[in-house]
Amino acid sequence: MKQPKKEHIIRRLLWEARPIWKWLLLAALLCIGVIICGVLGPKLLGGLIDRLYAWWDGSDRSDLLAGLLRPMGWLALVYLGYSLFSYVKMQLLNRVVSRYFTCELRIRISDKIRRLPVSYVDQTPVGDILSRMMDDVSTMGNYVHQIIDTLMTGFFMILAIAVMMLLEDWRLAAIVLVLTPASILLSTLLSSRSEKHFYSMFTESGNLNAVTEEAFTNFATTKAYNLEDYTEQRHAELNERRRKAETRANFTSSIVRPLIAFTNALAYIAICLFGGWLIVRNESVSVGIVVTILLYAKQFSGPLEQIAGGLGDLQHAKAAARRVFKLLDLPEEPQADGALPAPAKGDVRFEHVSFSYDPAVPLIEDLNLAVRPGQNVAIVGPTGAGKTTIVNLLMRFYDLNAGHILLDGTDCASLSREEVRSQFAMVLQDTWLFRGTIAENVSYGTPGATREQIVEACDRAYCDHFIRTLPQGYDTVVGDDMTNLSGGQKQLLTIARAMLANRRLLILDEATSNVDTRTEILLQKAMDRLMKGRTCFVIAHRLSTIVDSDLILVLDHGHIVEQGTHTELLARRGFYYQLYTSQYAI
Repeated sequence: MKQPKKEHIIRRLLWEARPIWKWLLLAALLCIGVIICGVLGPKLLGGLIDRLYAWWDGSDRSDLLAGLLRPMGWLALVYLGYSLFSYVKMQLLNRVVSRYFTCELRIRISDKIRRLPVSYVDQTPVGDILSRMMDDVSTMGNYVHQIIDTLMTGFFMILAIAVMMLLEDWRLAAIVLVLTPASILLSTLLSSRSEKHFYSMFTESGNLNAVTEEAFTNFATTKAYNLEDYTEQRHAELNERRRKAETRANFTSSIVRPLIAFTNALAYIAICLFGGWLIVRNESVSVGIVVTILLYAKQFSGPLEQIAGGLGDLQHAKAAARRVFKLLDLPEEPQADGALPAPAKGDVRFEHVSFSYDPAVPLIEDLNLAVRPGQNVAIVGPTGAGKTTIVNLLMRFYDLNAGHILLDGTDCASLSREEVRSQFAMVLQDTWLFRGTIAENVSYGTPGATREQIVEACDRAYCDHFIRTLPQGYDTVVGDDMTNLSGGQKQLLTIARAMLANRRLLILDEATSNVDTRTEILLQKAMDRLMKGRTCFVIAHRLSTIVDSDLILVLDHGHIVEQGTHTELLARRGFYYQLYTSQYAI
């Protein structure tokens, strides 16, 4: 996927923030208030010092307290306004950016992933996707915040302070202003080198998250094979690579602030020395003016450091935005919005279907198959023959390279994916339960199901009896990563889920492989009930479970090498016969 050019990243980042431009404009107005209060403070304070100095040297003998009271009131009011404007601006930006930018962007990413091909999720580590959705989006939101809070405020603050210093004394102001362009130029050059390091840091963060997620997801396997040291070593290697990338990125971006601080320290010293020399020589410069310029010079370093930090964070944000935009710009699955003209009957036909995951490695070639409504079709074959691929094509998880799959005579390519998938119920070899109650898990494919319907489905799946023995019955909280249910019990719940969905077509991918013999008997009886009157595709490795199928398809290297009933195929003594007898050979 072609990445956006670097110079376009920030333009697009700002474009993504267009829904909140009114709030950003309000924040900008509050910034103006902060700036006005910020530049008035030193001016008022300089006037107070001049008044004190005049009283001290005897040139002003008026009431000192009365003369200071009013300016001190204005000074307190100015700094109170500065604090109030800063607080409101901070709260506004935090709430608006979090709610209307980062939150919306994460929703868009989630929606994007839903419309991406299944192959993207299959080939991308979950940790990397989460890293883009969480860490990278947060970094982008922080930068949108900084555009107003740091860069804009800093720029206009520098401009306002420069004007005020020139109005006070152009000679002292020149000391500060001459050093400013050199600091900004050097800061820009240094910060621009950090983007590639930040991009590398984010990439390694995604890899690290993926390894961490994998380690904890398969924690029992890791412990069983004593692979804790190996896993720790992998984690340490990735963590070290991320540390090096982060070190390089932070070094090139953080060196800017000390450089600007050093430059402003030189300016600060120069003002003190030169200002004192002007006072001694009676060059129309008062102590108050020197103090005012000193305060402005001190203020001047703050915005400069903010801008320098913002330039470093800019590279941080650009690296994060590149990863997010790369995801958002991925090509989506072609969308169709067709629907079946009538409720599905279950007639399925494959016509000259060809498909491969890798164009260089053919898998299914010129597959033709006709399945009548209500027929029970078993798909068998060695590993890699293409059994699960047929299911992926039926569910439109992947699109065909050539040919057509017809559902009741309608090309599935002309139907929406939601329409196709709404006709199928699936029970897979690997069970999946989300963290929630048993009732919620069973009704996962049928959100509007009543408690009575859920109980009936569980009863038909022979799992009602063990559910009622649990502490909270159907309200017991379970999850795929929890150990309060056995593998067989989890599979029974997925069977109940399929029963409750009550679809016309059914896919069973070795649904009884993870259960004990007694549970398998219960499941087989439940399956017989479920499959009655429905078109069923059963992927089986244990051939004893499909001897009663109406049709058995024997696949090898993507081709149907044999088809028929169990008895017919055994009588031919062909490929199926070899598979069947090999499972019972001593």
